[in-house]
Amino acid sequence: MISRKWWFALVALVLLIGVGVWYVRPDQARPAPPPSGQAGPPMGWNSWNRFGCKIDEQLIRDQADALVKSGMREAGYTYVVVDDCWMANERDADGKLQADPTTFPSGMKALGDYIHKQGLKFGIYSSAGSQTCEGRPASRDKEEVDAQTFADWGADFLKYDYCESKAADRPQGEPARDRYERMGAALRATGRPIVYSVVEWGDEKPWEWAYDVGGTMWRTTRDIKPNWPNITGILDQQVGLEKYARPGGWNDPDMLQVGNGLSEDENQFHMTMWSLLNAPLMAGNDITAMDEGTAATLLNREVLDVQRDFGKGQGYRLRDDGDTEVWAKGMSDGSVVVALLNRGTETVSVSTAASEIGLPPAESYRVLDLWNGEKPATPGPLGGEVAGHGVLALRVWPLR
Repeated sequence: MISRKWWFALVALVLLIGVGVWYVRPDQARPAPPPSGQAGPPMGWNSWNRFGCKIDEQLIRDQADALVKSGMREAGYTYVVVDDCWMANERDADGKLQADPTTFPSGMKALGDYIHKQGLKFGIYSSAGSQTCEGRPASRDKEEVDAQTFADWGADFLKYDYCESKAADRPQGEPARDRYERMGAALRATGRPIVYSVVEWGDEKPWEWAYDVGGTMWRTTRDIKPNWPNITGILDQQVGLEKYARPGGWNDPDMLQVGNGLSEDENQFHMTMWSLLNAPLMAGNDITAMDEGTAATLLNREVLDVQRDFGKGQGYRLRDDGDTEVWAKGMSDGSVVVALLNRGTETVSVSTAASEIGLPPAESYRVLDLWNGEKPATPGPLGGEVAGHGVLALRVWPLR
C-alpha cells in the first residue's frame, strides 16, 4: 500500500508534468508542418540545366547512382527530378499522361521505383499550360488526373512550369494563382506528400501567394544560365524577398549551374549565395562526370550548414558599394554568416564591422572561412582580399 503522503506527492507530480506539457510559450511553439511534409529547403538534382530535352531512363538511373556514389545523397541531395520531355506526345486511351515509349520504355513507375531503391526521392515535371515548354502534353484542365497519376507512380516532387507551348510561352487569360491553386489542391487530394515547386518565373509575384496554394518553393526569376551576368542578375532580384521565406516555403532563384562551365571562384560565389538565401539546392551538372573541384563545391559541409539553418531567417543584402557588396545571415547558434562579394574582375579588399552585421560587442571574434577553414580570432574589422567574380564567406562568433 502507498501511504497517503506519497499518494498526494505522486498526484502533485502528475499535475505538474501535465501543466508543463500543456503550457508552451508562444515563442517556443513549433510551426505547423508545411503542406508537403518537407522540413527544410529541398536538395537534389534536376536534368534540365545540363541535358535539356536529351534525356532517357538510363541517363536518369546513372545520375541517381552517381548521387549515391559521390556522397551527395548523404550530404542531403535526395531528389532526382526528371524535367521536360519525359512524356509521350499523346495521352493514353484513359486520358492519362504516359512516358515516351522510345526514351522511357520501362515507364515512370519503374523509374520511380529504381530511384527509391537507391534511397532517393523521385521528382517529375509538368506545366500549368496545355503544353510544356517543349510542346509535350501538360496539365491544364487535367490537374486531378495528372496529380493522381504522379502519386500512383510514387512521385515525391512536382516541378510545375508555366509554359503553354513553344509558340506562346505562357498561359493566357487567367491569373497564375488560379492555375497553381488547382494543381495544389489536386496534389493534396492524392494524400501523398509531394513537394510542390511553383515555377511561375516571378512575373505575378508568387512569393505573395504560392505558399497559400500549397507551394513548397516558388521561382522568383526566369531560367538561370551558366554565365556570370545571369547569375548576378538573378541575385539582384532576390533583394527584398527575404521576408517571404519561411519553414516549408522557400524563395527559389532557380537551380544550380555549379559544374556547368563557371570558374572555380564563380562556382563558390554561386553556391555561397544560394545557401545564404536558404534556396533549394538542385544540382544541374552531370554527376557521372563531376570533377573534384565541382564535387568539393557541392559537398562543402560548412556552406550546406548555412542553407539548412533558418533559425534567424533568410540572408539579405546589407550594403551595395557597386562592384562590392556585403550580405549577412543570422544563424541559430548566435553566429552570423557574412558574404563579402566582388562582382568586378580584379582582386579587391572588402570588409565590414561586427556591429554592421548584427553581432554584439566583444573583445574578439572567432572567424571561420567557409571555403578555407579557421582563421585567427580578431577584434575586427572582418574581411580580406576577395578575388574577381568571387566571395569571401565568413561565419563569425563573438568570444565572451
